[in-house]
Parts: sequence; C-alpha cells; structure tokens
Amino acid sequence: MSINSSGKKLEGFFTGKGFYIVLFLCAAVIGLSAWMMAAGNKTMENLNELSDINIGSSRVETVVIPPQSESEDLTPVIKPIPDFEETEPVIADGETSQVWNGDGASAVESPLYIWPVMGELERGHDLENLSYDVTLKDWRTHDGVDISAPLGTSVAAACSGSVIALEEDSLYGTVVSIDHGDGLISVYANLAALPTVTVGDWLEAGDIIGSVGTTALCEIGQGTHLHFAMKLDGASVNPLDYLPA
Repeated sequence: MSINSSGKKLEGFFTGKGFYIVLFLCAAVIGLSAWMMAAGNKTMENLNELSDINIGSSRVETVVIPPQSESEDLTPVIKPIPDFEETEPVIADGETSQVWNGDGASAVESPLYIWPVMGELERGHDLENLSYDVTLKDWRTHDGVDISAPLGTSVAAACSGSVIALEEDSLYGTVVSIDHGDGLISVYANLAALPTVTVGDWLEAGDIIGSVGTTALCEIGQGTHLHFAMKLDGASVNPLDYLPA
C-alpha cells in the first residue's frame, strides 16, 4: 500500500464520522478533568472548615475506645456512700478507762473494782442450781461468793462509794453495804463484830472496812472466809463479773 492511499484514508476519516468521534472524546476528557478539579476544591474546603472548628477555648480531642468483649457488662455500677454511725466503746468490767461523753467537755471514768480480800474461791455465785450447804445440811442457791481468808484478815472496799448500811444479820452476822452508784451495791458479810466504818462514810477502793470473822451462823461449818455479794438495782449479780480476773 502506498503512502498516498493511506493519507487519503486518514483524510477521509477526519472529514467523515471520525471527526465527530474525536471531538466527543476530547469533550469527555475536558469534562472529566473539570469534574475532578471541582471535587478536589470541595474536599479542600471541607478540610478547611474542619480545621476552623473551635469550641470556646477547648481543643477537639480524639478519644480511642478499646473494643469490648460481648460478655462484658457495660452497665455502670453505682456504689452508695456508707453511713457511719457513732458507737460507744465497750468497757470490760473491772477496768478503768476514759470514755468520751460526746459533748467535748469532760470524760467519764468507769469504776475500778478490786478483790476485797485475797484468797481462794471456796464457793461461787449460783442462783439457778442447788448446791449442798455443809452448815445447814441441805441443798440451796448461793447469792454471793465465799473467799477463803485467815481469821482477822483485813477486808477492803471493792470500789469507791458510800456506806449505806451496817447491821447484825441473824444468818450472815456483821454486814456492811456500800453504794457505788448506778444501782450497784456491794455487801460484805461474816465480818468481825467491830467494823471500822460507820453509815455515811465515803470510801475509796482499798479502804479497810473491817476484818474476816466468824459471825455468819449459816456458814459456820465452812472455813474462815468473807461472804461477798453484789446487787444491781436490788437484784443479785455475780461479783466475778466485776472483779478483775
């Protein structure tokens, strides 16, 4: 094929329908380019608007939340604030302690009890069970404790208080009673006939009130001892609950 024939075919293509095809392709390329430029400008405008966002004087921060497992409960747990109640300290009987009275003005001191005589416990306090009485030869309860001690042993006040009674009992002999306040009274029986205190005397713990005797006829069959009893609001209580262990 000659060069002249090829040139004629090409010229015929451009002068015929081929001219319109080329024109269409050029228009399409120009339109696509214009659309891409417009889209790029819009994207840049959106980025500029985002960069201008400002909430007051605060910065916009990105918070990354780690993925949670399906089994994990995301319900918030609200724990109530516990109520704190004021409680009073517990003080063991026979101890001396400073107890806060609540108004900030002063402190209250719990009473201190001591043993009226030192010796072995010959017989205990028991108002529920009967025990054999060697003197009366029967079974009965016992409203105090019998503390063994030699005849004439000094007997001391178990706690501070006022002497409220001094008597000669037909069963328990010479008896001294001391009021310690708060409804508590201590009773000392089987004393020698001449105690060293009188009604109305104020005594401190350890002050001598008399000596061990043999005046309690209901317990004369036992060895020499002090019969020591305590009452709370008129009812017999176990002295061992107040005396130091």
